[in-house]
Amino acid sequence: MSNIALLERPAVTSVRTSQDSAAPLAAAADLPAVRSPRGFALYVGLDEIKAAEAGVSLPLLVDALRRTLAELAPGAETHATVALAPHGSGGRDLDVVRLALHEPGAIARTKAAAEEDTTDEEGGVVVDISRKRVLIDGESAAFTYKEFELLQYLVLREGRTIERSELVSALWQAQDDETPGERTIDVHVRRLRAKLGRYEDIVRTVRGIGYRFDRHADVVIRYGHGTPSPDRF
Repeated sequence: MSNIALLERPAVTSVRTSQDSAAPLAAAADLPAVRSPRGFALYVGLDEIKAAEAGVSLPLLVDALRRTLAELAPGAETHATVALAPHGSGGRDLDVVRLALHEPGAIARTKAAAEEDTTDEEGGVVVDISRKRVLIDGESAAFTYKEFELLQYLVLREGRTIERSELVSALWQAQDDETPGERTIDVHVRRLRAKLGRYEDIVRTVRGIGYRFDRHADVVIRYGHGTPSPDRF
């Protein structure tokens, strides 16, 4: 694989309709008269391992972006900063980058999440999608990675019955040594329910088909910013 990353120059259309030309001006027209755009920030969520798998590196990508910008807008000034985070930090790469670079929206969301954590939980189940954890009556439950994935898969498809075959194909890779059969998935669900304790009925069995999660009075779902659409799983 080539180690040279170049961005294609965007095509320029010589004829523009009045409707086309009005679109980019609409946003500017909404800005206060005392303020005007002076540039933009592009946040890229990509760690070194993922970059290497794609046959590139972070410095190479930065250089490619700079050369493309120099071609399109020679007078533009640029500054690149690599966002560093502690090893093992959770969350999406892009969210980590925005927070590390002090993007206001990311900081606001972090503060809001911290405030949520300080709220006393009287009881029930909290499924924290953003932090990959489950709280039961205010205490963190010892879910395995696969158990949380199973619960998350059902929660993100609230109200929909999920067949056993779909759970197996979605949560286990074909080459996995411990890939369960469609009936073996029942064992994993039983373990999940056992850890949910008195809230085990939030995971319902649909006889002859599979399982489903319906909105429940005892369950709170915390969706982090940028949580993937269920359709992308």
